[in-house]
This record gives sequence, C-alpha cells and structure tokens, in this order.
Amino acid sequence: MLRRATNGAQLLRHVVLFKFKNTASQADIAKIEGEFRALATTKVPQVRAFESGTHIGKENLNQGFTHAFLLTFDNEQDRDTYMAHDDHKAFVKLQQGIVDNKIVLAFRGE
Repeated sequence: MLRRATNGAQLLRHVVLFKFKNTASQADIAKIEGEFRALATTKVPQVRAFESGTHIGKENLNQGFTHAFLLTFDNEQDRDTYMAHDDHKAFVKLQQGIVDNKIVLAFRGE
C-alpha cells in the first residue's frame, strides 16, 4: 500500500546512487554514509523518511554504483528546500574527491 502525504498526494521519492572513486578509503565511504544519514535524519526536517544500503545484486548491471539512498518527501517544495539547504550544499562539496559518479532521480510512486 502506497503511503501518502498528509494532504493525500503521493509522496515524492528521491533516489541517489553513488559510485566511489577507486582511491576512496573505507573511512571516506563511511564518512559519506554517516553525513548523508545525518543530513536526512537530523539536519533537514523536510525529509520524511530515509533508507540506504549497498549493492547486493548478482546481475552485474550496477555499472560500479555500490550505494543507494532513498529519501521521501511530502512534495516537491520540501525536496527543493532540502536541495537548497546549506547542509545539503556542504554535503555535495564533501563528496568531491570521494564520489566518482552519481545518479539522482525523483519519482512519485504508483
């Protein structure tokens, strides 16, 4: 069953996939994971829910992307507030030199 925002609209999902540089240490990766969790769970109140995990598929179709993050928002305005938040901007800067590539997409569930 699809959860809905308080106004009855479908929730907005924001998916982020990371591919880390070969030079990224386990400590670097753990720092990114921890900062992302803090950003989504304590720093930006517009984030309604946060999930994360690492790739466990056997199909070898992940193209080097190993970490997935799913943020849930009530609406696009809340997502836009998150994107413009100073802590989000600092998190994007933190990724430099650690994250090789990323995919970001947003959707409304059906």
